[in-house]
Amino acid sequence: MKKSSNPDRYDGRMPYRKCGRWGLKLPAITLGCWHNFGGDTPTENQKEMIFSSFDAGITHFDLANNYGPPYGSAEINVGKILKDLPRDEILITSKAGYDMWPGPYGEWGSRKYIMASLDQSLKRMNVDYFDLFYSHRFDPDTPLDETLGALNSAVEQGKALYVGISSYSAEYTRKAVNICKENNFAPLAIHQPNYSMLNRWVENGLLDTCGEFGLGIIAFCPLFQGLLTDKYLKGIPDGSRASLENSPLRKNEVNEQNIKVIQELNEHAGQRGQTLAQMALSWVLRDDRVTSALVGASSAFQILENIKSAKQTEFSADELRKLDKILAKANLPKSLWSSE
Repeated sequence: MKKSSNPDRYDGRMPYRKCGRWGLKLPAITLGCWHNFGGDTPTENQKEMIFSSFDAGITHFDLANNYGPPYGSAEINVGKILKDLPRDEILITSKAGYDMWPGPYGEWGSRKYIMASLDQSLKRMNVDYFDLFYSHRFDPDTPLDETLGALNSAVEQGKALYVGISSYSAEYTRKAVNICKENNFAPLAIHQPNYSMLNRWVENGLLDTCGEFGLGIIAFCPLFQGLLTDKYLKGIPDGSRASLENSPLRKNEVNEQNIKVIQELNEHAGQRGQTLAQMALSWVLRDDRVTSALVGASSAFQILENIKSAKQTEFSADELRKLDKILAKANLPKSLWSSE
C-alpha cells in the first residue's frame, strides 16, 4: 500500500468542526483504532485504512493505552504507520484509565498511573506529544484534583497540547471544569462519551453541560458496536462481533425486537438516500455541540462510505419525531434511552 499522496485531501469532502470554544478543529469523522489495529506488526489493511482516511480528510486518529490485542499493540502499529504522514497536519489522541498492567497502579485515575501510562504511550507511538490526552474514565476512589492535576502536568511538560475526559457524568464534568478553574490547571477541551441512536444518556444533561462550558464532544460507539449497520438486519451473522465471546455487543442486544427496530431505521435511511450506518452517523452529528463521530472500521471502503454521512446532517422535525418513535421500541436498558 502506497502512503498517502492525495493533494486534494482538503477539497471539502470532510467538514471540520470547532472543538467547543477552542481554536482546535476536528474532522466530523474520526478514525478510532480500537479494533483491527492490534497484532505483532502493521498490516497492509491497517496501512490502507489510515492512508485512505487521511487522503479523504480524516486528520484525527484516536487510541488508548490498552488498545489491541495485545495491550499496547495498536499504539505501536498506528505509530509506525503515522510516521509516513505529516505530523503537523494530524491529531493523535490517547487515553489512560482502564487496566493496562498488573497491580494497584495499573488502571483508574491516580497520578502514578496516568503519568506512567502517558510516558509509555508516547514511547510506543514514538511521538513527542499527543494532541489530545484523556482521563478515560472517572475514578471514584481518587480525588478529581489528583486526576486533573496529572492532566495538567501532561500539558505543562509538553506531552499533550489539549486534555479531556471520557465517560464522565454531567455532574462530574461540571465538577472537573470547576476544579481546573480553581487550581489554574490546564482547562478541559473535550469530552468523549458513548453516544448513538441507541444510547442517548448524554441528552440527560451532558450535552448541555459541555455546551455551557465550551467543551467539544466526540461521540464514541455511534454505530452501537455495529448494530446500527446493515450487518444485523437478518440476525447475528457468523464472525460478527455479537457472535464472539466477550463481545462488547451482547447477543441479548441483537434480539428480535431490536432487529425489527433497525429494519425500520434502515427503511428510513433508504428514503434519505443513505445506508443505515450513514444515517446513524448523520444523526449523531445533527447537534452542533458534537464535534466529531468516532468510527471503527475493518476496511478502507467502510471508512469512505462513513465519510459521506458528514455532508448530510440535516433532519426535519418530522423525521426526528418519526425516528424517536421507532427508537422508543428498542429493547435496551432504560439507562440508554433518555427520552422516557
